[in-house]
Amino acid sequence: MSASLLIGITTILVFGIGAQWIAWRFKLPAILLLLISGILAGPVFGLLNPDMLMGDLLTPFISLSVAIILFEGGLSLRFSELKNVGGVIGNLVTIGVIITWAITAFSAFYLFEFGWELAILLGAILVVTGPTVIIPLLRQVRPSGQVGSILKWEGIVIDPIGAMLAVLVFEVILGVGSTSATSLAIMSIVKTVVFGTLIGLLGGALIYFLLKRHLLPDYLQNPVALMVVVTVFTLSNMFQHESGLWATTVMGIALANQRTAQIHHIIEFKENLRVLLLSALFILLAARVELTNLLANLNWQILVFLLILIFIARPLSVYVSTLFSEVNWREKLFLSWMAPRGVVAASISSIFAISLAQNGYEQATQLVPIVFIVIISTVVIYGIPASWVARKLGVAKPVPNGVLILGAHDWSLKIANAIQKEGFKVLVADSNWKHIYKAQNKGLETYHGNVLSEFALEEINLDGIGRMLSLTPNDEVNSLAALRFGEIFGRSHVFQLAQNIRGQAENKEVTSHLSGRILFDDKLNFERLSKIFTPDKAILAKEISDDESYDKLQGQFGNELVPLFIITENNEIQPFTVDNPPSTNSGDKIFYVSLDQNMQETLEELRQGDPERLS
Repeated sequence: MSASLLIGITTILVFGIGAQWIAWRFKLPAILLLLISGILAGPVFGLLNPDMLMGDLLTPFISLSVAIILFEGGLSLRFSELKNVGGVIGNLVTIGVIITWAITAFSAFYLFEFGWELAILLGAILVVTGPTVIIPLLRQVRPSGQVGSILKWEGIVIDPIGAMLAVLVFEVILGVGSTSATSLAIMSIVKTVVFGTLIGLLGGALIYFLLKRHLLPDYLQNPVALMVVVTVFTLSNMFQHESGLWATTVMGIALANQRTAQIHHIIEFKENLRVLLLSALFILLAARVELTNLLANLNWQILVFLLILIFIARPLSVYVSTLFSEVNWREKLFLSWMAPRGVVAASISSIFAISLAQNGYEQATQLVPIVFIVIISTVVIYGIPASWVARKLGVAKPVPNGVLILGAHDWSLKIANAIQKEGFKVLVADSNWKHIYKAQNKGLETYHGNVLSEFALEEINLDGIGRMLSLTPNDEVNSLAALRFGEIFGRSHVFQLAQNIRGQAENKEVTSHLSGRILFDDKLNFERLSKIFTPDKAILAKEISDDESYDKLQGQFGNELVPLFIITENNEIQPFTVDNPPSTNSGDKIFYVSLDQNMQETLEELRQGDPERLS
């Protein structure tokens, strides 16, 4: 028994995290691969039986995981984003929900021959989109303007609303008499909103008070925040069934919009926890699906149902919700093409189907396979072509292949010009106005100011930027910039120069985890590079042919050149680094600077470990 439990836990982690990595590597929707992996792990290979593995813990684990995911989503919502699109978002989560609910329920009634109770329940379940699918797609697509804010707010806020509607319908179905059912529904809505909002705000206030008064050490901030989220979810559910999702969402929004307490540690922790929970959730839910039921429901009725959801329900709800707004027709079309269903739909259908079947609703067993077919289909149909659709409609931000260069001195401007001439976006930042003036005279886009200041990220336009080269003479600034922009671009895409320290003990150097990837050569610091880049020194370029590679070029020229970066045939810039330098292929273009005889000898002696040799 213990061996099977261990295999089950291992399967969840391997299939879940493996699917996330493959999705990142090949730029595919992660939810799609997670669903496929769960089906393979469960009904196909028989490695995982969620009900046997978790027993009675399965349902509370699913509910609690969704609550944590919604809290993390709430932390990304800013009221400032509502300035121009608040009305549209409000319409989508009210009028849009009603339209989608009605169309879905009518379609289910006539296509699947459900009774009105199950048809209305299915409609309520499928009004949700959710952050579990929307946020990963937004990161992949990078929509511009107000579209991203609209979809993010809608996806996060609509999850607890959809869950609340589904619970109300479920309670009404099991209620007795239309009068008592109506009063029960009204009271449930009031309780959910009142208790959920109140308890969520109290939870947010508690975290705010503890952080503001510095009553928590750094290492306890994340565990305490997680404890409060779980407590808020549980307390709210005790007062009103399934109101906990609303409470945790409100708590996240409240914390995100306060100004004084620092919550970046909590945000980082919740992002990592979200990936783990999301992976486990979809693997567990997909593994519970009976493959025979899933295949049995693949018929013309489900095809028509999907077509109605995609081409009638969603476009109509978007059109009505955006009437008299400033959303243009291109943005409306993209909003209409972004309504994949996620984990809330999967979890609610799984929970309710069992209870309804036990209460005599035999057709309730069809809920789960229908919902999973909708989830898989909408993720595929919306997700895979999402980037292409956004580019065709002109609502996607530029592909982030551009470069942010810190330091606008003479030789960094040469590197910036060489990159920009190849068609890449380049932004040069410096706090020295004379340096910025030189950069502007060379036709470069600039930012004048300290990139480490509190408001720099709000002022710098990073659209199309995906890498940072910190080329300043200050080692501390380079390292701090790498830490800051590593959170934005990823640690593998922030680079800095080798340190200027010479002949000092290693314990005075900045440790590797507090710095970016070291550029060019670990012996070439700012001072030595400044001697290499004499005023008449130009950056040279050479295209790699079929029978060449950088290794062959290095063998041909020896120490006569220092490689700076390559531009791949796929139009991606890859700087040369000390760790894991890029490999060259036919069609790539390598950029380098040549060395005079004196610098060749100096560099060779430095590489051989001569600490007394100065640049």
